[in-house]
Amino acid sequence: MFNFLVTAEGGLTTAGYVVSVIAVLILVILVAALLQKNTSALKLTTQQLVTCAVALALAYVTSYIKLFKLPFGGSVTLFSMLFIVLIGYWYGVKVGILTGLVYGIFQFLQEPYVLSFFQVCCDYILAFGAMGLSGLFTKTKKHGLLKAYVVAILARGAFHALGGYLYWMDYMPDNFPKSLTALYPIIYNYSYILLEGVLTIVVISIPAVSGALGRMRVMATGGKLQPLKNKKCINKKGSFKMLRFLFYWEIIKS
Repeated sequence: MFNFLVTAEGGLTTAGYVVSVIAVLILVILVAALLQKNTSALKLTTQQLVTCAVALALAYVTSYIKLFKLPFGGSVTLFSMLFIVLIGYWYGVKVGILTGLVYGIFQFLQEPYVLSFFQVCCDYILAFGAMGLSGLFTKTKKHGLLKAYVVAILARGAFHALGGYLYWMDYMPDNFPKSLTALYPIIYNYSYILLEGVLTIVVISIPAVSGALGRMRVMATGGKLQPLKNKKCINKKGSFKMLRFLFYWEIIKS
């Protein structure tokens, strides 16, 4: 029925891309109308909208920087998941899920693979939307970002695994251990998600990076920055480079 939208390899045809773009535009219009009617339920300031847009752009760009890529989808990227997690952690579950849904659509347009409508929902819409659950830890003071990040990537992996059980079992390699067949979707999807997760956790645990993210959160949420108490961490050459990378969007905005 939808052969004119999908190629034999599972990608999108020209018509498929056109329909997808139109669907995205319609979704954006509907979301905008919904937000306008329910301003009390979800209010976003101009600064918050700009921050969400910047985070989406950073996530999208860094998703192209792949450390390695698996044959049937999924890759370890340059911390692309972190930017979506930050939005949920800063602004709450609703904004986080909405940002994740938009990012999922971007991912679909970037590298589409279609087996069925529900497979697309699992692998793109629901998986990335679930990363907005990082907003559950918005008010958590101790290790809030760490907890938010772990829950977010586990939630993403759960929907990828669900799609794997429903649609990808036939693609399991012949040399995969038979005793682990039932765990194939879980092992496959969490292999790259957890690897990127570990790398990201190591980076955000660096004092200079943790401090930078904390200051970024204050600025993103309209708080007042306090003077840096420990300037030694930013005088080190390596740490300063990391801070400059994390703060470059603030420099542009100012």
